[in-house]
Amino acid sequence: MLTQPLMALDYGSHRIGVAVSDELALFAHPRSALKSEGGKMFSQIQNLVSTENISEVIVGLPLTLEGGESKQTKLTRKWIEKLRGVLDIPVTEWDERLTSVQADKILNEAGRSRKNRRSGERDSAAAAIILQTVLDSRRAAEGN
Repeated sequence: MLTQPLMALDYGSHRIGVAVSDELALFAHPRSALKSEGGKMFSQIQNLVSTENISEVIVGLPLTLEGGESKQTKLTRKWIEKLRGVLDIPVTEWDERLTSVQADKILNEAGRSRKNRRSGERDSAAAAIILQTVLDSRRAAEGN
């Protein structure tokens, strides 16, 4: 059954990692990261939502290891509220604890250098991990 793709964002002060699901909502695919540059960033996200026919945006929420809020959690929540103001589709928060660690491990295993990670590859890999977790969780909840 085909569905509209989902998009995940891994918000950071320098870059925003991006991943988009396939139309079967089975797999997350990393896209090029976006630079965190004010209004231009929001228009780039709006453009991606439109061109990719996205039905929902998932944003990773950086909770502490204990599940509490940090300074970055609060900044991310403020950014999510701004994003909700410019998109006319659902914007959902998702716990992203340890996704950057997982992304580093995957990139290390693939032989990717730290230089490549600075290009946003790590951010989009983290977004793909967030999105894959959402897809798998929802599929499990549906019993598929």
